Amino acid sequence: MIGFYGDDFTGSVDALLQFRRGGLSGELVTDPAGAREVQADVVGIAGTARALPTGMMDDEVRPALEALRDVGCDLVLYKACSTADSSPGIGSLGRAAEIGREVFGPRSVPVLLAQPDFGRWTVFGTHFAREGDQVYRLDRQPTMSHHPTTPMTEADLRRHLAAQTSLDIAGVDFLAYDAGPKGVAQAIELSGDLVVLDAVTDSHLTLAAAATTRRSRPVCAIGSGGFALGLGRVVGGSAPQLPLSAAAPSGPVLVVSGSCSGMSWRQIRTAVEAGWTEVDALGPDAAKEASRAYASGSHVVAYTARGSADQDLPADAVSGRLASIVRTVAASAPIARLVVAGGDTCGRVLRLLGARSLRILAAPWGNLPLVEVRGGDLDGVEVVLKGGQVGTPDAYLRIAEHSTAEESTPNVSRAAEQSRAGESR
Repeated sequence: MIGFYGDDFTGSVDALLQFRRGGLSGELVTDPAGAREVQADVVGIAGTARALPTGMMDDEVRPALEALRDVGCDLVLYKACSTADSSPGIGSLGRAAEIGREVFGPRSVPVLLAQPDFGRWTVFGTHFAREGDQVYRLDRQPTMSHHPTTPMTEADLRRHLAAQTSLDIAGVDFLAYDAGPKGVAQAIELSGDLVVLDAVTDSHLTLAAAATTRRSRPVCAIGSGGFALGLGRVVGGSAPQLPLSAAAPSGPVLVVSGSCSGMSWRQIRTAVEAGWTEVDALGPDAAKEASRAYASGSHVVAYTARGSADQDLPADAVSGRLASIVRTVAASAPIARLVVAGGDTCGRVLRLLGARSLRILAAPWGNLPLVEVRGGDLDGVEVVLKGGQVGTPDAYLRIAEHSTAEESTPNVSRAAEQSRAGESR
């Protein structure tokens, strides 16, 4: 069985989606204890380590990795953002590697953060990311170079990681891929404690994944959804083809957004201009306003920021407000489809609402899958978890109507060019 820990909830859903695209069935749980109940090719644990101070990561990450080990996973991926969101003090990938080696043994940890379909590439250890129509070295990309929590100051992933750990850092570049999976596997084993892998194309993802699976088990790796896709393709499975269409919801859509990104604000404004009811989630009567509007049949979008970090409430307080709105709305009328926006916000809100597990229902909007939640206040509810920069301005309108991947093709390609990072919530 393959296991993964996602360092935020939207990234965890992305990993589940990519494994499924590779043909593997999977389920995502929100608590390590839930891993024992999963009967699938892949078991994932959705976490929040990306936003945690490094000193607090052990209590979050170690139990998850130990749970995956104990249920028999001998190939475990620490799912990280494809923009390498981390620093010595917040969400350290270096510390994650150290914990992984302590749980699974002191062997080389391959690191592959590229995700070409998302506009992320690694060449000679240096990471690049698309924003709009331009491709930037990561430390010069407008979003990541000004990230409010983990600004990127170094595009060479080896140097970026070296600032976060005392482990030996090395790299295997794509020129070595001519040696094939066996040769690359040997190169990884001999290179260092933490080994950065290049990837520019999907074939590179597949080759790197094949090299990873050739190593003696257990194997702990760090990577993006691109790495998950490569592993899914190599391991293979018999999961039914993922539906690429979704019927219109049976009632109104509720959006709760804790994202500070400009794209999220554009999506909110597009929905409001189309007639959706907007609610300032920080207002004193926000929950009642949202509940009344939703019960009357209106789509509702409740938000805490207007495209920038323009309010000073701590993240936990923001998520608490949004969770309260969801509960109040659900008490007035069954929620037909819920969208939670903000990479870190998603995890906090779902945990506050008692969600225990998630499974993918369909992928009609590219990298924004429709999932079903089990447990807590959202049991049986259709949910879309949206990173702040993901999607196009009309994303909420599409989520509210019958959609197919074919209809969304233009948006899928544009969404793949959007940065998933750049949000403090």
